[in-house]
Amino acid sequence: MTARNLSLILAVLLLGGCTAAERPPGSLPYPYWRLGFLAPDYMEVWVETAAVEDIRGRKFFHVGSGIAAVRTPPEDVNGADLPKHIYVRWQSLAEPQTYRVTLDIPERARQLMSERLEPPCRTSEYRHALALGLAPGGVVRGWVMSTCGGPIEVLRAQAEIEPKGPYGGQSDGEYYFLSESSKAYIEKHGIPYGSW
Repeated sequence: MTARNLSLILAVLLLGGCTAAERPPGSLPYPYWRLGFLAPDYMEVWVETAAVEDIRGRKFFHVGSGIAAVRTPPEDVNGADLPKHIYVRWQSLAEPQTYRVTLDIPERARQLMSERLEPPCRTSEYRHALALGLAPGGVVRGWVMSTCGGPIEVLRAQAEIEPKGPYGGQSDGEYYFLSESSKAYIEKHGIPYGSW
């Protein structure tokens, strides 16, 4: 994860804005939280699907999909409480390989998402975003973020290979396309397994 990537995702979060709201005690202290995806430079990812289970056991499906890039706006997870589990299935286009993982979100992440920032950001009083980094080899990292201040890493995990392949086995093994710039970079430098 480069400083440029984190700076850009923070900028996306800032542009999206978020307003604190009063809610009943014990519930999420703002109207929604955000889920974003990113990948190491040139190691493009196609997120096929993502789902969230919150701490109340409610499930929210299709809360993210598409090319993971820091310029892609994160998805608002409306109506959900703090996350307990997040399921993601994605294509690592650099390899290519399809991965899946169910992430157990640690209590520390929920604490950080619930704590009021001192001093607050200009656009939010809380760390209202969870960014998941997806790297070749199925490596996953997670950060809790706000629109100001630095990201705080809260998880690392290893995904498993999806045995059905891309698109749940519905594409005859065809993957989403890798951009020409990423293809050229990988041909020259290879895939940096284990470096993330």
